[in-house]
Amino acid sequence: MGEKDITEKSLEAYDDVFSDIINVLLFDGRQLVKEDELSDAAPLSQYKADGRVHGQERDVAKYWRNGSIRICLYGLENQTDIDADIPLRVIGYDGAGYRAQILADKGEDGKKFRKPRYPVVTLVLYFGEKRWNMHKSLLECLEVPLELKPFVSDYKVNVFEIAWLEPETVAKFRSDFRIVVDYFVQLRMNNEYKPSAETIRHVHEVLQLMAVLTKDRRFEEVQIPPRAEGEIAMCEVLDRVEKKGFDLGHHDGFIAGQREGIAASLRNLLANTGMTQTQAMDALGISQGERDKYAAMVNPS
Repeated sequence: MGEKDITEKSLEAYDDVFSDIINVLLFDGRQLVKEDELSDAAPLSQYKADGRVHGQERDVAKYWRNGSIRICLYGLENQTDIDADIPLRVIGYDGAGYRAQILADKGEDGKKFRKPRYPVVTLVLYFGEKRWNMHKSLLECLEVPLELKPFVSDYKVNVFEIAWLEPETVAKFRSDFRIVVDYFVQLRMNNEYKPSAETIRHVHEVLQLMAVLTKDRRFEEVQIPPRAEGEIAMCEVLDRVEKKGFDLGHHDGFIAGQREGIAASLRNLLANTGMTQTQAMDALGISQGERDKYAAMVNPS
């Protein structure tokens, strides 16, 4: 994604949230994937190019298991910007997942045997304001001569435009992810957001994700006491976010007013005492680091 630092422990990494995303977006809300059937998969894989080994990392990846049997490897990729090459990226992630299955064909005695294969499924969660108008399949990315088309396999990607989900779909989410989705859908439909009174289970992770997706750092900076986990609602969180914005603006305005007052005093000394600029700044106690700034204020070019 444009800013790919959703933190090490993101909201989507929680099993209740991850299973909820899969169940709603792939299975129309049917509870096929249970929390206790998920286990973490290593998000980092490697590939060799230009004679060197390169790393590639998914946002979140989990195995869906039936006991000790792996049913599927799911991966989530978050996008705030439209990426024309997303099919190329996804095929790289998925290919690494299949390659790992081949490399795992070894028993405890060191002998190789073919283990059952399982599918790799990637969901691209797009949080942008505009419709996704770029490629959703491999062939759309490529310029293929007509003669080659019968021999080039296609590979589609599953892009979900979060802000463009239907309200009926939003209502099917059961985890904190519903709050995130509802935020983007309401803004797209109504140009405003009216938070619900439902409580948030993973408060800090919701705020971290919202900070990255909205590029509004107040979500990260707002102070939520630990005891509020599972007890605070989004309406109260937004009250604190808005207050944070007011406090910051009030502080910035106070500092700006204070500086203008000092600049006015400086102008007065220069106009009525015959002091040099250095002498006047010394008299006002202006630090060396601030002097260029005040000089520009009293002598605008």
